[in-house]
Amino acid sequence: MSESAGYSGTPLLQKLGYADGQRACLVAVPDRLTELTGFAGFARRRIIADTTRFARERGPFDLVHLFVMEAAVLPGALATARARLVLNGMVWVSWPKKAAKVSTDVSETVVRHHALATGLVDVKVCAVDAVWSGLKLVIPRAARR
Repeated sequence: MSESAGYSGTPLLQKLGYADGQRACLVAVPDRLTELTGFAGFARRRIIADTTRFARERGPFDLVHLFVMEAAVLPGALATARARLVLNGMVWVSWPKKAAKVSTDVSETVVRHHALATGLVDVKVCAVDAVWSGLKLVIPRAARR
């Protein structure tokens, strides 16, 4: 049974747009989020332990999901994600919510700032679970030509 996060009651995989046939790269996913790492529908799945190893990955990817604790990793990780993303793909960046009382300098505003600098725009925000928020990023339509 799919888990849901937040108040919508929508299953997490559906809320995040994880779908059968996608080529996915999941980076630094917390151990408790096995629903994400265990999704069997991906055509190709890469699970990377941390953002420092992400730069070595080869795309293309339909989906990249980055879990970050420090804003300093965002410029490099987002540039790598953008370079390996298919034109109609998506990048999720997740960070600890303030309410989770986890030490982090990442916020929705910080992610958005670095995303825009990398040529990505945000289209959705959601709760991943009780600790993690996520911002969905895509290549702007005008740049997909």
